[in-house]
Amino acid sequence: MIVRRHFEALLEKRPGATLAANDDQSHTITVPDLQIPPGWNRDRVAVAFVAPAAYPVAQPDCFWAEPGLALAHGGVPQNTGQNPGPNIAPGWLWFSWHPSNWDANNSDMETYLKIIRRRFAEQR
Repeated sequence: MIVRRHFEALLEKRPGATLAANDDQSHTITVPDLQIPPGWNRDRVAVAFVAPAAYPVAQPDCFWAEPGLALAHGGVPQNTGQNPGPNIAPGWLWFSWHPSNWDANNSDMETYLKIIRRRFAEQR
């Protein structure tokens, strides 16, 4: 199964990451301690995203960050809110973020983490 293969590759670079199967055949991936660019109230955060049932043809869409994450000045980033996700604890901050450069033949979970870090770099 490609999800498990991609997760095992991710785990080599991101020890502590977890993979949880969801009822709809998707999987939730949680990565602790992701280093994020300046502009936030911390420099590391846990993130989670969902690999859809048709992953990698269907790309991950949106992601969540652990509770308490805010912009450095204390504000709430744009396009975020409280939106529950499968196997994601209540209170995690949902980021409505849709990648435009996903390539099902070459992208993987580490690719999506780079997309997440790019979103954090925008700081808005």
